[in-house]
Amino acid sequence: MKNFSWGHGVVIALFAFIVFILSMLFLFPNGQKNSEMVTDNYYEEELKYQDVIDAKQNADNLKEKPVYSQEKDGIKIVFPKEYNNTNTTVKFVLNRTEDQNLDIKKAVQLDATQSFTIPAQVLKVGNYTLRLMWTKDKTDYRMDYDVIWK
Repeated sequence: MKNFSWGHGVVIALFAFIVFILSMLFLFPNGQKNSEMVTDNYYEEELKYQDVIDAKQNADNLKEKPVYSQEKDGIKIVFPKEYNNTNTTVKFVLNRTEDQNLDIKKAVQLDATQSFTIPAQVLKVGNYTLRLMWTKDKTDYRMDYDVIWK
């Protein structure tokens, strides 16, 4: 049997490093197959982003803001009681972080209690980003919430 020298150690270390790199290339990309961009029209939306910044600033300047709560029948969004919803359009987008097929986008009408509910039947357990957008008297508002539906 030959003696083990430092040259043998270098060759073994190099071989182990090559095996490690190849395993990283072939094993880990399999977990990335379902990752997607948040939106298909990313570049068009990037050009309109100043409008989004302005709408978020308008919402930040409100004394009372809409709030959401999770209830057994869904996610309920409630506007302040004294909010006058005449000349108001309300839309929401519920983006699922890891699967674009679970996104929900809809325009809604506020009910008599100045609220609306996203029904639990359309929600799956996991993380969502709730983008609430509304226009009141030609002024745009937008608030984003991170929601974990359980």
